[in-house]
Amino acid sequence: MSAGDEHEEREDVDEYAERGERDEVEGGAGAERIGLHNLQPARGSRKARKRVGRGEGSGTGKTAGRGQKGWGARSGAKRRVRFEGGQNPIHMRMRKLRGPHMKKSMPFEPFRTQTQPVNLLDLEARFDSGASVTLQAMHAQGLANRKGVPVKVLAKGELTKPLTVHAHAFSATARERIEAAGGICVVIEDQQG
Repeated sequence: MSAGDEHEEREDVDEYAERGERDEVEGGAGAERIGLHNLQPARGSRKARKRVGRGEGSGTGKTAGRGQKGWGARSGAKRRVRFEGGQNPIHMRMRKLRGPHMKKSMPFEPFRTQTQPVNLLDLEARFDSGASVTLQAMHAQGLANRKGVPVKVLAKGELTKPLTVHAHAFSATARERIEAAGGICVVIEDQQG
């Protein structure tokens, strides 16, 4: 290695040292540069696993936090879905559909067909004679606002003007009154509102 090479190497070392001093000054007093050698998770973000059954001195020895005897102390014991500690669980407390068949005697809320009602008195108040009452038109008038829920027209109120009403379902009386007023009932096959 020649004298010129040694001189260049010394200059590089001095430059690195100067740069390190500058970083320390910019970072504040005693600030250490962040690198792969000093990365670590935030305090409290990592927690060691609780090791149970490893001696009485640990506090979770012998019965390992499971208590003395009983179902919960046995191997393979897990909390059953919908088990409420022995009291009558929610699926038994809920009202049932009548009938001997298993599905009919289950709670009927999960199997109920959901629709949103629109009454004839609302159509009478919000639409002019001869209007086409579509789902978009109902929504614009503040009716049938629940997205994705089928619309059913019910017969509350009277209808005196002819309307072409588009809906997923009509009650029998509502259909009679719409047609008696000279209107038309159009059933939408797609069940998404």
